Amino acid sequence: MTGRTTQPDETALTTADLLRRRADDDHDALLFEDSRWSWREFVAESSRRAHLLHDLRAGQGPFHVGVMLENVPEYLFMISGAALCGATVVGINLTRRGAELADDIRFTDCQLIITDSALAERLDGLDLGLDPERILLVDSPGYEKLIDRYQEADIPDCPAADDPQTRLLLLFTSGSTGRPKAVICSTGRFAGIASRRHMNLGRADISYNAMPIFHGNALMACWSNPLYTGGTFALARRFSASRFVDDLLKFEATYFNYVGRALAYILARPERREEKCTRLRTAFGTEASKADRAEFERRFGVVPTESYGASEGGLGIVRTPDTPDDALGRPQADMTAAILNTETLEECPPAEFDEFGRLLNADEAIGEMVNMTGGRMFEGYYKNPSAGAERVRGDIFLSGDLGYRDENGYFYFAGRSGEKIRVDSENFSAAPVERILSRYSRIALATVYPAPDERTGDQVMATFQMAEPHRFDPEDFAEFLRNQPDLGTKWAPKYIRIVTDVPITATRKINKVILRNELWYVDDPIFYRPSGDMRYRLLTAADRDRIEDEFETNGRTNLLATRQRSGDRETRNSR
Repeated sequence: MTGRTTQPDETALTTADLLRRRADDDHDALLFEDSRWSWREFVAESSRRAHLLHDLRAGQGPFHVGVMLENVPEYLFMISGAALCGATVVGINLTRRGAELADDIRFTDCQLIITDSALAERLDGLDLGLDPERILLVDSPGYEKLIDRYQEADIPDCPAADDPQTRLLLLFTSGSTGRPKAVICSTGRFAGIASRRHMNLGRADISYNAMPIFHGNALMACWSNPLYTGGTFALARRFSASRFVDDLLKFEATYFNYVGRALAYILARPERREEKCTRLRTAFGTEASKADRAEFERRFGVVPTESYGASEGGLGIVRTPDTPDDALGRPQADMTAAILNTETLEECPPAEFDEFGRLLNADEAIGEMVNMTGGRMFEGYYKNPSAGAERVRGDIFLSGDLGYRDENGYFYFAGRSGEKIRVDSENFSAAPVERILSRYSRIALATVYPAPDERTGDQVMATFQMAEPHRFDPEDFAEFLRNQPDLGTKWAPKYIRIVTDVPITATRKINKVILRNELWYVDDPIFYRPSGDMRYRLLTAADRDRIEDEFETNGRTNLLATRQRSGDRETRNSR
């Protein structure tokens, strides 16, 4: 491969084009722990990886490279190297284990795995469809020698790198079946995201990221902007609430991104005088509660900007200053969003509320959140056309999430459709969790579905069918979970309902709609895991009252509005 000097067409940018622009730039590109790289150095490192990948490509199959790393510079060098040589990086989810992890790697046709010696232990004994020598350990002397071969190499000239439709990333999201769903992001789409000048950040900004790179938030809501503007990206190996303020001060960060409970974990730390002494001027993320947003503003003097977005890129909703506390916001300016009845493809009527803010017409107003013209923006799922077809109806992109809209056009989240579950910003499906729970010999049947979390996202809820419900042993079940090597780190149920018979549909399928609506508002025994410890106990009336208070504090009572039995809250409030 040879060097390139021609200028790119601004209307058809690729990620390789953005990297070439930075090749002679001595501004800081990357800060990590006590090291730093200029853009000139960053592009040179990326170029070496591009040549390495080119030389290690096997045959004419998909040029896919699985990256299984924490947030380390090598991850970004590898993505950028892939952009320069037309390869595709598969972001391997570090929360996956065992057979599910192996399935992800095989399904996405990885030719190589880039990992380190500690994480490689998770691959021991797994059928990856790869020879052992195709697993490269970045902390080994042999890897350093491989990279050193290309010390003087120029930026490669590769036709695939200049095609905007070349796949740059495969990022896993949730699915309704347990088969992996890897969202395709082309090099052109990523360059287009970068060119939007997210949050008006510029070259002088230092963007701090502690979210995992194997998810789109870190790359699209944080790294893409410095790549386009020539700004600086500060990277944390992993998220740490205790280190957050010190990192902001050390890197002089002006911006950070977050997902899920990150703000809650930060705010759970003791308040510090230094929180008002950072250079932070803006933050952007998803799913923080209104209470956490307000408390973050009080402590740090910065108002977090919230959004709702699909990894697939087909729908985006952003909060504005006048957005009601419990609403998501309004659609991005370039999107025609709606709430649809997906059976009829008719738009749902606006929500109606009583004087207490309770939704009165849930059956009519709740539908799927869609972008009426978003189908053309969705690039599909790798090797899963049927799942992709479920997301698109003509030009319409279906988010897979339920919502409703008020008369002023503000969108509200109303739960998950299908089998999606999102815990602590990790997406997964119910099916693989059900398969693991079904190994527990003391139950006849296990079914899994999402329950709304008091603060953000979901929790896992399971219903177990048992001939003798009173014989359920929570300690024995917790021990069973501890011994399941392929149980994802977010998969253990928080709520367990015990029944003698699960509800079924007319076609004899388990009726999860009923289960999701009933939640813990039933007379059946409900076992509950109050903390991260694997310890279950019976859910009490006091627990339920406290949980409802948490929903109210965090502006999420709408997620319970259609589930509470008539009169429950009125009865409670009169006590």
